[in-house]
Amino acid sequence: MDVAVVVLFLGVLIFLGNLFSRIFALTRIPDILLLIVIGILTGPVLGLITPEAFGIAGPLFTTVTLAVILFEGGLHLQTATIRSAFRGTISLTVVSFIATMLIAAGILVYLHLLEPLPALMLGAAIGGTSSAVVIPMIEFLHLGKNSHAILSLESAVTDVLCIVVMLTLLDVYHLGELDIPFVGLRLVSSFLVAGVIGVIGGVLWSVLYPHLKTIKSIFLTPAFVFIIYGIATLLGFSGAIAALAFGITLGNLKSFSISRWLPGSHVEQVELSTLEVTFLSQLVQLLKTFFFIYLGLSIILTDTEALKIGLIITVILFAARIVIVRFFIPKSIPVWDASITAVMIPKGLAGAVLAAIPLQMGVVGGLFIETTTYGIILFSIVICSILVLLLEKTRLKRVYAFFFRKFGKEEETQPGASPPTS
Repeated sequence: MDVAVVVLFLGVLIFLGNLFSRIFALTRIPDILLLIVIGILTGPVLGLITPEAFGIAGPLFTTVTLAVILFEGGLHLQTATIRSAFRGTISLTVVSFIATMLIAAGILVYLHLLEPLPALMLGAAIGGTSSAVVIPMIEFLHLGKNSHAILSLESAVTDVLCIVVMLTLLDVYHLGELDIPFVGLRLVSSFLVAGVIGVIGGVLWSVLYPHLKTIKSIFLTPAFVFIIYGIATLLGFSGAIAALAFGITLGNLKSFSISRWLPGSHVEQVELSTLEVTFLSQLVQLLKTFFFIYLGLSIILTDTEALKIGLIITVILFAARIVIVRFFIPKSIPVWDASITAVMIPKGLAGAVLAAIPLQMGVVGGLFIETTTYGIILFSIVICSILVLLLEKTRLKRVYAFFFRKFGKEEETQPGASPPTS
């Protein structure tokens, strides 16, 4: 492809990404849905470009996107909010992950499409929610602090669950046995050690940052995010959790009482400049634009059976999510927040990456797992986007309000008005 065409294409995409974001803010027509459609049209439909054309830059780009989005999201989470939302997050996350995995596997086994173990692998790949989808979307949806924290933390935690459970199932597949103590150790270490790496990185950066201000570069903090993510990943732990913990630490050093733990130390709260905050916001927007277009490019449209099964599984998962949210989040959550939580199960980066592993490892049905997972990712994002739009613009809000009528009270929103901020 001609260099001039590539430059033109990139310019158009960046322009459209910012335009779609503004459209989302004004009309609630989700920008991510429009970006995925562009990816599908330029890739699978018209064949103008393929994911392979990106080479190693494609997977690398998705990793960078995840790291930056999680860091930026963690930066705005307060420890008090995390503490109050923790109980609701853990119960919702674990139950939702297990239910998703078992529902998907049960359908596939019942239809004789996969054996139990490969079916569970597919279930594990789609068991989580996508940080790259959830965090940007909920910024515009007027949720309360606790609800915002629950959804943000769920999306980060489930990435780790997906990875750990998938790798465990692959071990069982190849070894023929399940080592429960090893699985437990792997799971705990993935969370705790990665979190510790992120916290240490946050404290270290808080010490270094004041001495580096003379450099006057808006790239320093994002660069350190990549360093933390890379170190955690190279050590075999979750880079995603480390990036999230790094952001949370930078945003909450005042409440960490560092001097109590390190006598004689003087660690000040890092205050990013207005320019740095704006740059991070724009960087997230830029990365999000390319991520969802790349995701659209990666969708495989030729296997209609896998796509049909993917659609069936996705619809059932959205129905099951209503029941899960009804019983496993705090009743103090407002009705609007509970309704959004019930539709916020888009799949994304973790599922896309994990979907290819069974095929690479020679698992029977690996190609079907990959294709079906990509279909579920597409359908889950599309349905989530449509439901969010319908909840704000139509009477569907009343249907969901009926299911969550025992939750916190909220004032009726007039047609066309924004939901209450709770």
